[in-house]
Amino acid sequence: MIAKDRINELRAQLHRHNYNYYVLNSPEIADKEFDDLMRELQDLEQEHPEFRDGNSPTVRIGSDLNKNFIQVAHKYPMLSLANTYSEGEVSDFYERVRRALNEDFEICCEMKYDGTSISLTYEDGQLVRAVTRGDGEKGDDVTDNVKTIRTIPMVLHGDNYPSSFEIRGEILMPWEVFEELNREKEAREESLFANPRNAASGTLKLQNSSIVASRKLDAYLYYLLGNNLPCDGHYENLQEAQRWGFKISPLMRKCQTLQEVFDFINHWNLERKNLPVATDGIVLKVNSLKQQKNLGFTAKSPRWAIAYKFQAEQALTRLNKVTFQVGRTGAVTPVANLDPVQLSGTVVKRASLHNADIIKGLDLYIGDMVYVEKGGEIIPKITGVDTSLRFMIGEKVEFIKNCPECGSRLVRFEGEAAYYCPNETACPPQIKGKIEHFISRKAMNIEGLGPETVDSFFRLGHIKNTADLYDLRIEDIKELDRMGDKSAENIINGIEASKQVPFERVLFALGIRFVGETVAKKIARAFSDIEELEKADLETLKSIDEIGEKIAQSILAYFENVTNRNLVEKLKSHGLRLFRSEEETLDTTNKLLGQSILISGVFTHHSRDEYKDIIEKNGGKNVGSISSKTSFILAGENMGPSKLEKAHKLGVRIVNEEEFITLIS
Repeated sequence: MIAKDRINELRAQLHRHNYNYYVLNSPEIADKEFDDLMRELQDLEQEHPEFRDGNSPTVRIGSDLNKNFIQVAHKYPMLSLANTYSEGEVSDFYERVRRALNEDFEICCEMKYDGTSISLTYEDGQLVRAVTRGDGEKGDDVTDNVKTIRTIPMVLHGDNYPSSFEIRGEILMPWEVFEELNREKEAREESLFANPRNAASGTLKLQNSSIVASRKLDAYLYYLLGNNLPCDGHYENLQEAQRWGFKISPLMRKCQTLQEVFDFINHWNLERKNLPVATDGIVLKVNSLKQQKNLGFTAKSPRWAIAYKFQAEQALTRLNKVTFQVGRTGAVTPVANLDPVQLSGTVVKRASLHNADIIKGLDLYIGDMVYVEKGGEIIPKITGVDTSLRFMIGEKVEFIKNCPECGSRLVRFEGEAAYYCPNETACPPQIKGKIEHFISRKAMNIEGLGPETVDSFFRLGHIKNTADLYDLRIEDIKELDRMGDKSAENIINGIEASKQVPFERVLFALGIRFVGETVAKKIARAFSDIEELEKADLETLKSIDEIGEKIAQSILAYFENVTNRNLVEKLKSHGLRLFRSEEETLDTTNKLLGQSILISGVFTHHSRDEYKDIIEKNGGKNVGSISSKTSFILAGENMGPSKLEKAHKLGVRIVNEEEFITLIS
């Protein structure tokens, strides 16, 4: 048998065995036999690179070559679902659908899996692209990482699937894998993942697909899109998709009555605790695609679907001690350390106490039996104390007076609940937090760096502030575990590329208290460079749109600190764009000066975020709701009828996409 034929035969066998094992849970061969076939295929592919195939089963092993993610626009926007928390709201949804359709309909009930959303595109039976939800209009292309997930088919079975279609679902980390991963991280004294959703999302964004492969992610697919779908029924289409090789939840049910919907909800409200993956509710969808189309969309969500969220789960356990954590901004957060207790599928050992007022209101003592609740929070919270079980208790829990990291006296600002460590330039958690903020995507967007890497560099003494990043060498980076030449080179390239980040994002990256993305943009458009900002007085700062006394005082305080001024000087010496470039200046006009503009609907030429940016660059102000002060509404397709009605009532002008482009051109 010639090599090409054997390679094709092995690929077909391994795709089939992979589907039997991971999707159907009924393997036909032993693990060793599967591994032997895989090894034979790897050897043949290595000997014959001319027969390379991006969807070969060997791709599931992953690669240690780092790749940057590119942004891809969604063909169909990935809208979020409206949430409901009571049976009454479910009834309201059902009644709205009944009135709008005025004909019989079915509701498809599905588990709401708590993972990270993914959109998969198939052409001619092969996986060609996997994109994260992102902002709903565009997301990251994570195809190489998704190919390592064994429950996602790279080549489909049968031949009755459309030539091109999209299928959406949820990438999940099973509880068992999550617990094991956190045990390993704890043994290495690394920060733990907060929950399986964060772990799955973080894993999917790793640039090393071989590590992604080792994390054993899972996936459930729940929505088919495209032309020439086999059926009008959503449920029926997913049953077909299962025959093509997709992992579809077996827990879906079609309901003809509202009572059947409630029966499904009530059953899984209890039974979900026995599932191998995290769930946080039930999704209800009108089953007929034709009826879905007739019902349409609001600006943010479909009218034919809704998510019922389960009530927060509660447990009773003992409070052993309270520790205090310092965040990036210096805010000190009290954390309760508890006897381990099972809650929403994970073992909980810690819970947030939020601030001094919460502690005082709970009247806590060490040894108290406390109620812990987890309703979507990253860290569970304590909601009450069972005082009837109070005996042999320890000392009363009091909020600390000094920073647990650097010893500085804590301060509390007027009107705020939190206490802060004021030593922002020398308190280790604040320094590391500022560096993590600096490298984040919306700031300097330095690829390849993360919290663990920052912590390692800090402990080794390679970086003491954000400017030190620009002094890093490849030799410094290679000192870290699992960092090879290519990884080190990518980080250095990412640091170098960050020097081209525009002024407004550099301002945001500095981490000045209260200066978020929007305020940083306003400042960057009001001052030509950082020197001009440093010299600005209180009144000048307050004259800028959206900058009040609190923000202005914070900016002044930042530049009064000699350590901050030295840091800015060092960043300037490294060539960061601490000035408004000529392109940015040319791109700015006053055509919309003084106008408040609301954006609504779905657009063709630009995304909503891009239009918001265009409005700000032309002197306008983005607003979130309609009032008599709204200058006009930039309206795309599917603008919500309630907004349209309110606009007509208030006499607010509607401007379509083409008119707006003409207006600012």
